[in-house]
Amino acid sequence: MVYQASLLFDVSFSLPLYAFVFFGSVCSYNFHWFLTPPDVPATSYKMRWNLSNRNLHLVLALIGAVGAGVCCILLLKHWVWLALTAFFTFLYSAPMIQHPLFTWLRRIAVGKTIYLAAAWTHVTSFLPLVISLKSLSAVHVWYVVNRFFFLYAICIVFDRRDVESDRRAGIRSLITYFSAAGIDRLFWFSTAVTAITSYLLTRWLAPLDVVILLLPALIMALLYQSSKQSKSDYLYYFLLDGLMALSAPILILAKFAR
Repeated sequence: MVYQASLLFDVSFSLPLYAFVFFGSVCSYNFHWFLTPPDVPATSYKMRWNLSNRNLHLVLALIGAVGAGVCCILLLKHWVWLALTAFFTFLYSAPMIQHPLFTWLRRIAVGKTIYLAAAWTHVTSFLPLVISLKSLSAVHVWYVVNRFFFLYAICIVFDRRDVESDRRAGIRSLITYFSAAGIDRLFWFSTAVTAITSYLLTRWLAPLDVVILLLPALIMALLYQSSKQSKSDYLYYFLLDGLMALSAPILILAKFAR
């Protein structure tokens, strides 16, 4: 997903940046699952596996933290952006820490779905561009907006699946607040914004590149109704999750074919 921005804007990102995103993702994902209470209702085989392997998550989180720390040293001149990235990523999981210093965050932690989509957008789209370019132009801004609403649509699908367990756990977001019809409208609004901003990107990017960016969103729209009927791990964690990165390998193939 980071390399996709490199291809679209012909910007060379450093290897430590790719490594930082990789290790940071490993750390964040496993840290979140390590903190997840074991009594959370497991709605799938994957969730049951995650809940029963907390020690492995801790080890992987520590490995990811060490790797990300080394990369921060290599990218020291960008320490402000990296520190902000680490801080906001940590805040996503912080309310799950069983300590009064963090549990109070649950009272004010709203917009879980928006926050998660924003974190993914920041790490994979905004951060690589902002630390590699002297300034961001309109095309970069619209690209970041496009990626946010695309990722937000996918996050909506996942949170719609877990809406009942989130409500029982006291997790607050637009998904837990809206009715089923409201969630549908939110999803289609995000998909529509993705399509509109994709059209705007044709002012700067090749039409074929924009079509490739839009393709996963179109597939997501076609699968939306099916996602309501199934909680299959293959549907959610292979197909729907995979849509986030699908445009990148297609763009790579398209670049080689030109």
